[in-house]
Amino acid sequence: MHAEPAILVALATYNELENLPSLVAAIHDGMPKADVRVVDDGSPDGTGEWCRDFAERHRWFTVEHRQSKQGLGSAIVAAMRFAVAEHYDLLITMDADWSHAPHYLPQLVDGARQADMVIGSRYCAGGSIEGWPWRRRVASRLVNYLTRLLLGIPVCDCSGNFRVYKTTLLGQMKWDVFRATGYGFLEEAIWHLHRLDASMTEVPVVFTDRQRGISKINWREALGAMATLLRLTWRRMLSG
Repeated sequence: MHAEPAILVALATYNELENLPSLVAAIHDGMPKADVRVVDDGSPDGTGEWCRDFAERHRWFTVEHRQSKQGLGSAIVAAMRFAVAEHYDLLITMDADWSHAPHYLPQLVDGARQADMVIGSRYCAGGSIEGWPWRRRVASRLVNYLTRLLLGIPVCDCSGNFRVYKTTLLGQMKWDVFRATGYGFLEEAIWHLHRLDASMTEVPVVFTDRQRGISKINWREALGAMATLLRLTWRRMLSG
């Protein structure tokens, strides 16, 4: 029999007090042997304080407090580095606003038996999105189409944060290669992993727009993601 993998579920937060307690409880109920780590960017709504109190009472839960809003990408890098340093086998990243349903987690972990990276995909067969306006749907589809076309990434959903990473692969990463600190990091991460010949698979999920709290997606993040895509395309062209 194979030993169960040591799993870390990482959540990047900024003002998610309305969502985080119930989400953490659902993650733990569904995967009681996994650890959960929050990287909080100095949330003024009390998210960090809740995490501190909760961590004092639960050994499977930890938090990294950062003093300012540094972005999703830098928070994921912090979680990646922690997962590698603490010798976890798998790192799962997911949004902290209930857009990613915890009941999919066992399926994603099962996918890691055959692949280095597993994506909870909105755009593969069986995946879907609920609650998005048409403009956001079009913009997301366009970004994913361009990422596949310009970077040669062989997956349908390149911009989602519902992912499982094998830490053996993350251990090969040079952390200073990442320049995107916001949502553009998601395309940048998959690009670097593809260059490491990572095997990838997708598990269909239903993505549900947040019901509570304020979305962090804005025009600056959208422009940043496009700038990252253009920068990586230029690098690909230069490298042949």
